[in-house]
Amino acid sequence: MDGQAEQVTDIDINGIMQRIPHRYPFLMIDRVTDIVLNESATGIKCVSIGEPHFQGHFPTRPVMPGVLIIEAMAQTAAVLVVSTLGPEAEGKLVYFMSIVKARFRRPVGPGDVVHIHVVKERQRGNVWKFNGKATVDGKTVSDAVFSAMIMDN
Repeated sequence: MDGQAEQVTDIDINGIMQRIPHRYPFLMIDRVTDIVLNESATGIKCVSIGEPHFQGHFPTRPVMPGVLIIEAMAQTAAVLVVSTLGPEAEGKLVYFMSIVKARFRRPVGPGDVVHIHVVKERQRGNVWKFNGKATVDGKTVSDAVFSAMIMDN
């Protein structure tokens, strides 16, 4: 890159599935918007009562597990990484290496639309570090700092 941030159009569910190997029931994002290659992106998760984890978490008060919100952050970051690296990176796996400073501030449930903002802190080789923040109606529900490594399948 020549120092200028490159903007990409929104990525729909088909584009997400082209870039990362996750599939239902473990695909945690529905769309990626506000993409600035090599810098940041926003994943969107439309939470539905039909998701399998709500059968047991919790039957009388459905709450999206916090670890799945962190997974949505990682998937958003993976779409950003693959979009930045280009078509030769499509379908490669992006593995968590660390999750630090994860906080869960409010429950997320059916009917919520979660916006997952990820910002690249740095990249060294195939290791990328991100700040992630998830919001519902403009209020923070979770945040974390995490790193991941992109690998060949």
